[in-house]
Amino acid sequence: MTYLWLKAIHIIAVISWMAAMLYLPRLFVYHADAKPGSDTSETFKIMERRLLKGIATPAMIATWIFGLAVAYYADAWSQGWLHAKLLFVLLLSGYHGFCAKTVRTFAADKNTRSSKFYRAINEVPALFMVAIVILAVLKPF
Repeated sequence: MTYLWLKAIHIIAVISWMAAMLYLPRLFVYHADAKPGSDTSETFKIMERRLLKGIATPAMIATWIFGLAVAYYADAWSQGWLHAKLLFVLLLSGYHGFCAKTVRTFAADKNTRSSKFYRAINEVPALFMVAIVILAVLKPF
């Protein structure tokens, strides 16, 4: 029963993390077009900070903790699919770090990237998610 609870909490954390990782860059798209110092820009700063610190980062930490616990209980450490999955989760964690840096950049009114850039990178976490889900469900190797 412990394993099932760990797995359920892991899935909840993943859903929360992915929601934040898909929404945060969308905020960047609109923030990049806002004039620095404007009311709109200041509102985006608040939204980005709260999303990152209130949802994204806690969800990422919970994803890692409960995911590692699930892997431990399933004794999956020697399975190749888990290694591949962990690689994509590491890449997603790096993307999270990039987003955190971008939140700080916008907070300091120092963004130099266009809304087109943020629109393009908004698709990155979805690609990682597809790979992670396929590996976790199909366990191809």
